[in-house]
Amino acid sequence: MKLTIKDIARIANVSPTTVSRVMNGKTEYVTQETQERVLKVIEETNYQPNQIARSLVTRETRTIGLVLPDIRNPFFTELSRGIEDYANQLGYFVILCNTDHKSEKEIQYISLLKDKYIDGLIVVSSLENPISHIKKITTENTPIVLIDHKANDEEINCVYFNNYQGGYLATKHLIDLGHKNIGCITGPLHVQSAVERFNGYKDALRDNNISFKDEFIFQGNYRYEDGIESAKYYKSIGVTSIFASNDLMALGANQKLAELGVKIPEDISIVGLDNITPIGISDSFLTTINQPFYEMGKTACSLLLDQLKGLIQTNKNIQFDATLVLGKSTAHPKK
Repeated sequence: MKLTIKDIARIANVSPTTVSRVMNGKTEYVTQETQERVLKVIEETNYQPNQIARSLVTRETRTIGLVLPDIRNPFFTELSRGIEDYANQLGYFVILCNTDHKSEKEIQYISLLKDKYIDGLIVVSSLENPISHIKKITTENTPIVLIDHKANDEEINCVYFNNYQGGYLATKHLIDLGHKNIGCITGPLHVQSAVERFNGYKDALRDNNISFKDEFIFQGNYRYEDGIESAKYYKSIGVTSIFASNDLMALGANQKLAELGVKIPEDISIVGLDNITPIGISDSFLTTINQPFYEMGKTACSLLLDQLKGLIQTNKNIQFDATLVLGKSTAHPKK
């Protein structure tokens, strides 16, 4: 039979209130001798408190909900690692939910987490208008941090990467090498990050007097398979370079193009975005745009916990800038 706090009090010959104070560190009215006696009984009986009952008293569960589109993407793996590491340091646990880029699944998970009495929520959303949807699902006092989304006047904290700058820098690098026929594998264009990266691509072309061509665009969904699917198409239309809106698609395109006999970068140059390093891939191979996902995760968790402590009164938008990382996948076009 599972022990209760009353059992511990009886064995230690103290009141249940005293046991509760010792367990919660509120010992200003408890003698050192009594504290030691209670702790000894807890240790000897291997007492495990009822977390649900405890959370009703303390009004906190020490748990954070984390909702991500696809944990298989190394970007989200490192992002979640940053969140979890920071949370664990401060005594919090993280519940991870994977949505597979499905809006209905995201809504279901957020609703489920709310019912589990989480203390706060961190979301990388696949919704077209995530703030309005999340606010409808959660209660008004639920602390929320959105990642990869920039809010305006809403009272939600956001941590995001300068996706526009990333798309611009990647495309400008190809232009500076002399490329003019530049393909673009976009992300899902109902997602803010993908739209901003695509806009960076288009503006870099415009600023350098290069015409935008619809036939150079292949719409993807941030998946490795999208890069594979794009390869045969790009080989047939004569592009000399490709900006893939994330590294997974860039690596997928590279693999398939190589299978089709296309040399990278001699025949087609490829630039990705994220700066991930999958197992078995040289970290110097892919030219890419660095996104500091681990630090973004830590920052998002820090914002959430500060909000829980009441240290943040107004919403914050924290932006991380893009930087170019040169690899071996880009070169001057053939003459």
